[in-house]
Amino acid sequence: MRKPSPPTRTHRDARSGRGRLLDQPRRGRKGLRRRLPSWRQLLGGFLLSVGSLCGLFAYGYAQVSIPDENAAARQEANVYYWADGSQMTAVGAVNRQIVPLSQIPVPMRNAVVAAENASFYSDPGVSFTGELRAVVNMAKGQDVQGGSTITQQYVKNTYLSQDQTYTRKIKEFFIALKLSRTKSKDLILQGYLNSSWFGRQAYGIQAAAYAYYGIPAKDLDPGQAALLAATLKGAEQYDPSLSAANHARAVARWSWILDREVASGLMPQAERNKYRTFPEPRKQSVATSMSGQIGYLVNVANAYITKRTGLAEKDLARGGYRIHTTFEKDKVRRLEQAVKDVTGQGLDPKHRAADRYAEVGAATVRPRDGAVLALYGGSDATQHFTDNADTSGVPAGSVFKPFALAALVDGVRGPHPLRWPVTTPPPGIADMQSALVTSAHAPFVQLGKSIGWVWIRNAAVKAGLLKSSMAPLEQTFPIGTSTPSAIRTADAYATFANSGKQNDPYSVTAVLRHGKPVGGLQHPDARTAFTPGVAATVDKVLQDVASRNGSQKIVPGSASVATGADDLTKSAWFVGYTHDQSTAITLFRNKPDTAPLLSLKDTGGTGSLHGNVLPPRIWARFMGYAGDFALNRR
Repeated sequence: MRKPSPPTRTHRDARSGRGRLLDQPRRGRKGLRRRLPSWRQLLGGFLLSVGSLCGLFAYGYAQVSIPDENAAARQEANVYYWADGSQMTAVGAVNRQIVPLSQIPVPMRNAVVAAENASFYSDPGVSFTGELRAVVNMAKGQDVQGGSTITQQYVKNTYLSQDQTYTRKIKEFFIALKLSRTKSKDLILQGYLNSSWFGRQAYGIQAAAYAYYGIPAKDLDPGQAALLAATLKGAEQYDPSLSAANHARAVARWSWILDREVASGLMPQAERNKYRTFPEPRKQSVATSMSGQIGYLVNVANAYITKRTGLAEKDLARGGYRIHTTFEKDKVRRLEQAVKDVTGQGLDPKHRAADRYAEVGAATVRPRDGAVLALYGGSDATQHFTDNADTSGVPAGSVFKPFALAALVDGVRGPHPLRWPVTTPPPGIADMQSALVTSAHAPFVQLGKSIGWVWIRNAAVKAGLLKSSMAPLEQTFPIGTSTPSAIRTADAYATFANSGKQNDPYSVTAVLRHGKPVGGLQHPDARTAFTPGVAATVDKVLQDVASRNGSQKIVPGSASVATGADDLTKSAWFVGYTHDQSTAITLFRNKPDTAPLLSLKDTGGTGSLHGNVLPPRIWARFMGYAGDFALNRR
């Protein structure tokens, strides 16, 4: 009888369970060991998991590339500066001013690193523990968030959206890894500080420094830097001006950040000890960036830029321009306050119909170069849209007469005497002076007939008025039917204060974009409008007029002319100048959406000479004289 053959390996494996893909429960084992996996199974499972994760990581790393920066991250405001270099306003859909890292002080950088990502300079750009926390949050159904690094936050701000989704978080992780290999840590930190939200409508550290402390980022001290770093955790919770609870949170986090800098080796303890008092920021302002006089100033600056440089409005709308103006903050505020004080006392629109719809425009120009130092365009640029300082359509009246006088003096004493064709003897200079004091019209009408209206117009244009503002050449032309703006009128009078040298008015000294100047802003050299002798004669007459009317008594060395009772009752003007500044002020009544000017008859009440006393009072208040100032009129 044949012996049965021995079982094959396959049969043995089948009997022992080793031929199965997964020997579970395990054969040949008893009790608990029967259910536990073997070390081979554990190792195999671990290697399979690691291999799968590595494969997924490699696939994700290969598939995700660094995208282009999103448009929102590059969008900046246009920033306008006062003549002293301080910021006037920032205008744009996004209040951001991108600055290089060299303009962000080291204490600001250290405060952010200590607060947000202490391992920033050594980590690979991502936080694996933070990502694990995000996965746990996902599993719990909470927001997709975790302890993101500065690099990851920069990626979110600059390359991705703010959406809290799984796919965005995955992309953020891989882009941050790649970015750390292609960009330096300094560039990443610079980008983060320029793109982050600090509250108060401020994107980026430069806008934040102005919003909280009214200074550029480069001037932040370590205490101020720590407070701004605290707002990165959420300005709605850490802006101390919003509530008492916010203030308490802000103080606590501010102190923690400074201590954290010491613990991280980013600040010596001795330096930390200097900052024990919380640096209270400015109160949050709810006013718009274009309110008050700011909108008028910005519009005048923009008009000058587009005229001189070739930049169109759409170019300026791109943002990112740094615009340095000639406007002097203190003079703008003084002029605005002078208008409010005088009109508040002299006008009563609620009870006097003749005072309704009264408008004031004013401008101050520096004689030596034509710089526009201040202007008053109206009550508020966000409510009254027409700039009264730069508008035409308001008759000049008697303040136009000095240009007729200049034409006469130029013809008699200029380099080419009697150039105009005299048909009848012109009045004498003394007669002109007397007529200016009393606002009499007849001598100037006679002068126009004598020397010709063209010569008077030419003298006005040479002084600085625009030819487009000139009225038709007819009998009333010499008495002020032309309609120059307050800016141009102040500039033209400045010619007499500048020994006959005329400068076109200008409002912008420099325009830069990304640190590079925009060309075309070179201000033209002064032109000789009149000889020094002619200018001195007109200046002497105007000083005598000012003396007789009282202005020279309060402002020594001043010269001025005003409209009077005999002028047309559509406008009231006063122009006064010293060696340093020439100021023109006009008052008129204009009902919105109605073209013709309303009469000034009885405006300001009885004794106001149809509102004519108000412009000189504004000028006197602006020049620092707080008492009453009335014109000596017959």
